[in-house]
Amino acid sequence: MMKIGLISDTYMPGTAKEIPKQVAKVFQGADLILHAGNIYIPPVLDELEKIAPVLATGSIKGNRTESPDFYSIECPGDPRVKEMQFLNLEGYSIGMVHDLHLTGLSADVMPGTTAKYLRPEQSMGQLTESFFGQKLDIVVFGRTLYSMVEEHAGILFVNPGSPSVPRNLVKLGSVAILTLMPDRREANIIELASVD
Repeated sequence: MMKIGLISDTYMPGTAKEIPKQVAKVFQGADLILHAGNIYIPPVLDELEKIAPVLATGSIKGNRTESPDFYSIECPGDPRVKEMQFLNLEGYSIGMVHDLHLTGLSADVMPGTTAKYLRPEQSMGQLTESFFGQKLDIVVFGRTLYSMVEEHAGILFVNPGSPSVPRNLVKLGSVAILTLMPDRREANIIELASVD
């Protein structure tokens, strides 16, 4: 069994001054932490790395929601950060990106939008494979600030939300735990306000 902590959109410095202390409690015992972007500065990853090894994705050309000159390259030169991450863990192929912009889907991938905006001739499997260039079992992403765990076309899609600006509100938000076992995979959103 493998426990993976998922986090995104920490916005430090900026909206948040530090990673909420509840994150360390939730990620305690994790084998790996995946940060799905909007990191801004390497000390965020350094802090998470005190808990477990960290891999991250960052916007290389800037985020659609940011001005072009504002932190347009996240953590330049940091080997933990790539525009896309691909992992094979416990027999599952995992792809991670900050902005999951599926060409052909006329909306962001958010809770409930796939059923509403996916046309009958489209397949989430095909759209995802086209975006990443390979078939995947699990997709981890961020940017929208809305937490989500949904399965489409056999692919588990997980957005952990943001620990500090969920749904664009400045308050305690969420992270996620991805658990991988040979016979099953599951992801759970953890609301940090519920953590002692």
